[in-house]
Amino acid sequence: MTHLNGARVAILAGDGYEDSELSEPLAVLQEHGAAVDVVSSQAGTITGAHGHEATADRTVAEAVAGDYDALVLPGGVANGDRIRMDADAVGFAREFFAQGKPVGAICHGGWILADADVLRGRRVTSYPSLRTDLRNAGAEWVDEEVVVDQGLVTSRTPEDLPAFTAKLVEEIAEGIHPGQHA
Repeated sequence: MTHLNGARVAILAGDGYEDSELSEPLAVLQEHGAAVDVVSSQAGTITGAHGHEATADRTVAEAVAGDYDALVLPGGVANGDRIRMDADAVGFAREFFAQGKPVGAICHGGWILADADVLRGRRVTSYPSLRTDLRNAGAEWVDEEVVVDQGLVTSRTPEDLPAFTAKLVEEIAEGIHPGQHA
């Protein structure tokens, strides 16, 4: 088993996140030795699309990308839409790319990457309805279970979570990726 040796990971989410796309990466990352913070635009409890609740450890205003080794962007239509409308949250996500750090986005989490303007020339996947948005943001979109491109890990749906989390752990263990840039 790959050990993440206390790597610090931020999961950026808000109300309406896809429940399993937050809870499963959180559990897997912790099982591999990572310290994980849920970061949100709002303080307190956030609620998933199907009722799962998580507590925000930090707000976007309190969080600093430099304090983390990686970022995870769960999906959920409402979650992705809310976060991409928050300029501070989008800036927080973009900073991980500027620092060459691994980022994982699943399902509608790709919307945040499009608004962060970090997809030009990147190969990605997402929930199929985002295909045009991600292509318009400059990405090569493919319909695959998981896609890894220089530290950027993307997947389509909750059914892809085993492949997504496995590749996410690998990329975090590898550390900084020179090809990961804003």
